[in-house]
Amino acid sequence: MNHGQQAIASVYRSYIREIRRLPHAYLRRVFRLMAEDGCRAALLTKCDDRRAGKLKRTIQQVRAANNGSHQAFNRILDLAYGRVGRLRWELMEPLLSDPNAPLPPPIIPGKESSRPPVYSQELTALLTSGLSRRKRPLVPDDLSFPPILPERADPNSSDARILGPFSKRREVNARWKYFGQEWKKVLPPLQISVSPPREVREEGSDLGTSTAVRKIGFDGTTVLEELIQLTTKPENRSGAFLPRRWLRRRYQELLGRLPILTFTSACEDMKIKKPGGFSVSLASNALKTRNQGRPSPCATDDDVAWNQKHPVSR
Repeated sequence: MNHGQQAIASVYRSYIREIRRLPHAYLRRVFRLMAEDGCRAALLTKCDDRRAGKLKRTIQQVRAANNGSHQAFNRILDLAYGRVGRLRWELMEPLLSDPNAPLPPPIIPGKESSRPPVYSQELTALLTSGLSRRKRPLVPDDLSFPPILPERADPNSSDARILGPFSKRREVNARWKYFGQEWKKVLPPLQISVSPPREVREEGSDLGTSTAVRKIGFDGTTVLEELIQLTTKPENRSGAFLPRRWLRRRYQELLGRLPILTFTSACEDMKIKKPGGFSVSLASNALKTRNQGRPSPCATDDDVAWNQKHPVSR
């Protein structure tokens, strides 16, 4: 074993020691896999010093989380549940296309590469909900006509009649640019839940549901249910000894960043008829805060003096 391999082995042992201190089993399992993948990649590449440095930074983050750092613990929760990192892409990737939707016609006739992006039903629900967005939610008109397009892109507009038609190639590029920048602001769900309508409970009432709902992410597992349970009675069977109330608060904040995407099947009754579709919600005990992890700057002496001179009337 050469010097580089010895260094990676030492980093791996330190990583495992910190992983054992994590407060519950899912975190320990996820970061154990991350440690194995990271160390294996470091051993197989020539830039082992660079890989080792990245591993050391992750170890420092896990150690800070075990020592009670609010920001570091939120970061490892985001990594483990796909709010950031590679897992986030793996959760979002199936929602960026719809294999059952017909292909839109190309904007430039005869150019297959000029087809506009397709917004799947799941992605549309996530983009138009404020519970699954890092920014303000979109409106359906933004998807059909992105706001970054000028009015001239509408052939029936006055700008198009006066200035002439907008470039089709620029329109294609603008639509794909808008699609890419907006889906990256979405917080992906862990799975897609199915909610049959209350009015219909007979056998065979949800026919077609299995074809309408795709299996993504953690479907078929109890990861989401276990997380919700941790917000009521968080387990801590490791050596970190973090306060239960503190842990419960962190899990509640995580649920505020974890939208629940639910498919409701169509309801056809004698009195009422409701179409099926997707909706976005949060768990009942989720803690939703704005600008989470971005504390306000501390007031300076000038700020305090100004506030004393100009008191706010209530």
